[in-house]
Amino acid sequence: MAKKLVADLMVEYLERRDVKYVFGLCGHTVIGMLDALSRSKKVKYISNRHEAVASTAADGYARVTGKASVAMCHLGPGITNVLTGVANAAFDSIPMVVIAGDVPSYYFGKHPHQEVNMHGDATQYKVLEPVCKRCWRVDDVESLPDIMDKAFRLAESGRPGPVLIDMPMDMFAREVEEDLWERTKHDSHFTYKPALDPAAAKAIAKKLVEAKNPVLHAGGGILLAKASDELAALAEFLDIPVSRTLMGQGCLSDKHPLMVGQTGFWGLETTHEFTLKADVILGLGTRFAEADSSSWYQGVTFDPTVTTFLQIDIDPTEIGRNYPVEIGAVADLKLALAQILEEAKKICPNGIKREGLREKIAKAKEEFKKSNEAISNDDRFPMTPQRILKDVKATIPEDAHIFTDVGWNKNGVAQQFDITVPGTIHHSSGLATMGFGASAVLGGKLAAPDKICLTLTGDGGFGVNPTCLATAVEQGIACTWVVMNNCAFGTIAGLENANYGTKFGTTFQTPDGQTYSPNWADVAKAYGVDAIRVNSAAEFKPAMEKAVAANKAGKPFLVEAIMENIVVPTPGCWNINDIYSPNELVAEGKLVKKENGKYVTPSHAKSHKAK
Repeated sequence: MAKKLVADLMVEYLERRDVKYVFGLCGHTVIGMLDALSRSKKVKYISNRHEAVASTAADGYARVTGKASVAMCHLGPGITNVLTGVANAAFDSIPMVVIAGDVPSYYFGKHPHQEVNMHGDATQYKVLEPVCKRCWRVDDVESLPDIMDKAFRLAESGRPGPVLIDMPMDMFAREVEEDLWERTKHDSHFTYKPALDPAAAKAIAKKLVEAKNPVLHAGGGILLAKASDELAALAEFLDIPVSRTLMGQGCLSDKHPLMVGQTGFWGLETTHEFTLKADVILGLGTRFAEADSSSWYQGVTFDPTVTTFLQIDIDPTEIGRNYPVEIGAVADLKLALAQILEEAKKICPNGIKREGLREKIAKAKEEFKKSNEAISNDDRFPMTPQRILKDVKATIPEDAHIFTDVGWNKNGVAQQFDITVPGTIHHSSGLATMGFGASAVLGGKLAAPDKICLTLTGDGGFGVNPTCLATAVEQGIACTWVVMNNCAFGTIAGLENANYGTKFGTTFQTPDGQTYSPNWADVAKAYGVDAIRVNSAAEFKPAMEKAVAANKAGKPFLVEAIMENIVVPTPGCWNINDIYSPNELVAEGKLVKKENGKYVTPSHAKSHKAK
């Protein structure tokens, strides 16, 4: 029987799964795999200068394609460096298969070069256990075909997420009979997802039809399930307002007449008017996380004494996690929403029209936009973040893919930047990783080569790992970095200043106290990326137009703008503020007193005082 190197068989397997890219960084434990990849005509190896860039770029690729991406790393510092990107993917339910090299199997426990074995022999794979759905260490090459099939299926099914295949380096170089891999040629690459129990679909539909003030609360699960059309159809038939989480942005167009906007700390007061008065809320692909729920303070974003909660999620562990549910169901949301609509049509064939609802939503949106109009058009320099967002919006197509980072470029975007095409905005939510956008945009562009792909990032986030610029040049990735430079870790600077009156450790300064920032445009040019650092607000939009033109011509581009550190408006509240600046209104994360008949927290008080 014919024999082949295991590394070659692994690459052939990736080719059969239509894997286009492997994101990685070299090391002596994976050069066998690199050799095999060098001969592939279908799988391209994307070499990076840091493993966190590689795993984050893989994350960005999977967000756009919806399929498991592949990241590869060396042992020791390779696997510790890759951790952040893998964890970010895990927290945001992004499928990924990580292939990590390990020490030779016959040296386990001898502490060969770079082996991680502080608490057990051959246990480096445990570094990723907390953030992977499953970690396999390959102890015999005969088991590898089964492991590869299991790994991809597990990464992409249920609640998606990363998995790890830990490969001792000698395994890559072993020869095995090709017949061992025959099963992988017949295994389906698709897993059917569960629909709703018919009884649940009927019960949920009945609750929504009979409710006086229902709300559909949409999370990132809607986008993962590609259920935007089904969400719109149900909302429109029953005339139900839709609120959303950060990860739910784009589940419906932000301009949809029933989309009321984001909830929580960086949400909108108008949105909270709907969610607080709702008698029924159907949570869709959301765990009602802290930021989206104003630290679960009763009466700020949600109020379980007023509202009956229903919840559908693909992950059973999320049902009822943060609010008690009357009906909880595990299902794929695309299937579930279609089932609920079908049942609703049986109950009320003509649907429901709620008088004045859409007009109320439209008026609130218009008023919010008017409240930001002056600062969005302001010509001052350093620029206002609102002006930056306005000019970016004016220069990119509606279907451009945007990868945010942390701070204004994420929280402000989620609050004030209309996304109209589902699946085109990509936030780091669960882990909120600084530096995410600058690397994720690389994978995003590879996944959507015909689209404009850019990242909105702060100088703090971009400075985490600017070697992404080298990857873009070497691999010909035509994306844009928009660096919103406020010479600080801006969000934390604002938080510290609000609570302690100081910005110690959060702003960038030289030893003599002068404000400091690298010229990121010059840094980009040193890497070989065309770049502009604007010197006035009027220069920013033309610079963005040049960036878009460069991308269309196949070239990466960087635009840098010096920006004021303005705090993102916070209509909700955040327990962090109340820990740092406690008062009699809050104790142990609960509101204990009302002012003028309304729940008020210190964070509310500070934001109003600041105005």
